[in-house]
Amino acid sequence: MTQESKTINELRIGDKASLQRTVSSFDVYTLAEISGDINPLHVNKEFASKSLFRERVAHGFLTSALISAVIGTQLPGPGTIYVSQNLVFVAPVKIGDTIEAEVEVGDIFFEKNRVELKITCRNQDGQVVLTGGALVRPPREPITWDLT
Repeated sequence: MTQESKTINELRIGDKASLQRTVSSFDVYTLAEISGDINPLHVNKEFASKSLFRERVAHGFLTSALISAVIGTQLPGPGTIYVSQNLVFVAPVKIGDTIEAEVEVGDIFFEKNRVELKITCRNQDGQVVLTGGALVRPPREPITWDLT
């Protein structure tokens, strides 16, 4: 499999890319271990059953990591540098939800080699679970990354 980046001159307002992933219990426990965020809302079924959500939910940053994957592998792609990000967690992501993370080019700042991206994540029912934006620096030269 090969990934290719786009430079700022190849990007157009409205360009989109996305990926889907079904969130598993393993994903949640792995992020809890890596981050140290062992909030029982994420890792304890009994505690979570008494919460607002009535069940365990994924960390918000698990969902936002999917956005990072789209940016770093598709749009603009390999070599892209995150400058800033803002996120609004609109609805919980539950274990077993399939999330589609979508990135759209909202604005292009050629003189600074920056691209403003619109971010949206939806679950399998089409419900928005995360919105926001990111500012990134695409690579100045195209990068092809061969994963084989």
